[in-house]
Amino acid sequence: MKMKALLVSLALLLLAAIQSDAVAGSTTAPLSTPELKQAIGAGKNTVVFFLNPQGGPCKAQNEIIEKLLKDRKGNFTVAYVNAMKQTDQKAFYDYGVRNLPSLVLVDKKGNIGRVFPPGIQSYETLAQTLDSIK
Repeated sequence: MKMKALLVSLALLLLAAIQSDAVAGSTTAPLSTPELKQAIGAGKNTVVFFLNPQGGPCKAQNEIIEKLLKDRKGNFTVAYVNAMKQTDQKAFYDYGVRNLPSLVLVDKKGNIGRVFPPGIQSYETLAQTLDSIK
């Protein structure tokens, strides 16, 4: 029975990894909210930040993003998608976000460049990813 549970868990992890790779790179980013419509495709890379503004991990992630934005002198934009706003709910479904905080990097052309795993992403990870997206 434990072996079956292990195999099912591995299959689910593999499926999640395949879906993330399929989305990144070739898919146009959904423009589900007015803020996404304004930020994506404005000539800069965009970090789409799915958050609950009252949650501790989301607050910590926001501090990292704000520091990076300041250090990079605004060479990318941030589009906030708030779990507490009814008007933002469609974006969670469109991007497949189920856990917070979650980040998606959209390139200058409006294509999804990277879907980060849920959880807090370090300053270094975000900086390296922004540097790798053209």
